[in-house]
Amino acid sequence: MTNPTPAGSLAGRREWTALAVLMLPLLLVSMDVSVLYFAIPAISADLAPSGTQQLWIFDIYAFVLAGLLMTMGSLGDRIGHRRLLLIGAAAFGTASLAAAYATTAEMLIAARALLGIGGATLMPSTMAMTRTMFTDPAQRAKAIGLWSGVMTAGIALGSVMSGLLVEYFWWGSVFLVNLPAMALLLLLGPVLLPESKGSAPGRFDWLSVPLSMAAVLPVIYGLKEIPSEGWNVRYVVSITVGLLFAALFVHRQRTTAAPMIDPALFRGRGFAPSVALNLVSAFGVMGSAYFTTQYLQSVLDKSALEAALWALLPSVPIGMAAPIATQLVQKGVNRAYVVAAGFVIAASGFGLLALAGTDSMALVLVSSAVLAVGCVVVMSQITDLALSSAPVERAGTASSLMETGAEFGGALGMAVLGSIGTAIYRNEIPASAPETARETLGGALAVADRVPGLAAVAREAFTSGMQGAAIAGAALLMGAAVLAAMTLRRVHLPDSTEAAEPDKVLA
Repeated sequence: MTNPTPAGSLAGRREWTALAVLMLPLLLVSMDVSVLYFAIPAISADLAPSGTQQLWIFDIYAFVLAGLLMTMGSLGDRIGHRRLLLIGAAAFGTASLAAAYATTAEMLIAARALLGIGGATLMPSTMAMTRTMFTDPAQRAKAIGLWSGVMTAGIALGSVMSGLLVEYFWWGSVFLVNLPAMALLLLLGPVLLPESKGSAPGRFDWLSVPLSMAAVLPVIYGLKEIPSEGWNVRYVVSITVGLLFAALFVHRQRTTAAPMIDPALFRGRGFAPSVALNLVSAFGVMGSAYFTTQYLQSVLDKSALEAALWALLPSVPIGMAAPIATQLVQKGVNRAYVVAAGFVIAASGFGLLALAGTDSMALVLVSSAVLAVGCVVVMSQITDLALSSAPVERAGTASSLMETGAEFGGALGMAVLGSIGTAIYRNEIPASAPETARETLGGALAVADRVPGLAAVAREAFTSGMQGAAIAGAALLMGAAVLAAMTLRRVHLPDSTEAAEPDKVLA
């Protein structure tokens, strides 16, 4: 068994090679969020799913992933992160194979659910393993910066990868690309990756598993549906039910002898603010993406593949953002001010988006790049802060909480900003327009040939909605900048020796 890197020791070639191996599953897990964008027409032609089944093919992966993150993070702290990672890799590879050769919609839905289970083990495990291997603060910050960049890039690459694969192969190939990476992880993981878990983890609280899922899934479901369907009573009830279970889950964690999520974790220096700020950052990323993807396709009339290829451009500067932020912190700039600056940069991206017209592709791409750079600066720094604030034996739990917060933030960003944009859109569409045109831009374009001038009016209305949502997003991120400066400026990260001692990390 490979031992964890001793506290304070510098990671060497083995650890950096192991990190490269870890980045492969992370990239693929994040890509699977968007990998069906171009494959779904071919899947529909081959498997003939119903409308409901098609929605589940899309959504079941993200729902299962979000619902099980906390469970898998806590489980990894108990049985070992490497063991859980390898189990998850085997499950992810098996599910990928099953999805690629699914012969019915039901089989594909089941395979996507299993992919979600595997993804829920891989995401917190990769972050926790990074925390274990890199105990030197400077090296850990660089490694986590790479982790954040790969995670963000994977979501952008997923849709493009699926378009290219479907263009030259068949729809199942979008799943088969997972197999080599998982095989490599299973081969090299036992050799390169250290095992780590809590020295006295206690029994696993199985009652917390259904409570956590009942808290997360209804809220995520409601928030994801609101942008397209509006504030339907069904979705409001779903969110309310989820929040009630969230209250029960928190009560369980505070009262049980062996909680899944130890409340003491939130007393660590900077941990709670990091989770909250990570949520806001994800809010900005996904809230802006809700508009920019539609803008490229429906306002500028690009094909889906063209839009995806253009959307890759904003991800180019992402690779430089986290290293620069890390260098600033290591040179003595207060992390609070670096995080605040990241939020200001991201808010500036929203500000540029608010200036876009119906023929402003360059401006929209620049705004997306600026926003992404700011958010990656934030994510890399607060992820490092959160993991450094948590004891090593709780790294999996800390990682899962950060990821769960990001899932909530992304869904909330699409729901809130999407609702603002939709309200402005509907207000600007003439009352005489067909009902389908008043609902969405896509609906308007579908009937535009029957109503002269409707397409131009609908594109103008959508752009106005995007501008209004961008102003709201900019205001929120500027508020987050102030919050970051206030809550983090006196947070002092423990050095590598202190980080290994839980009593010195927790208040």
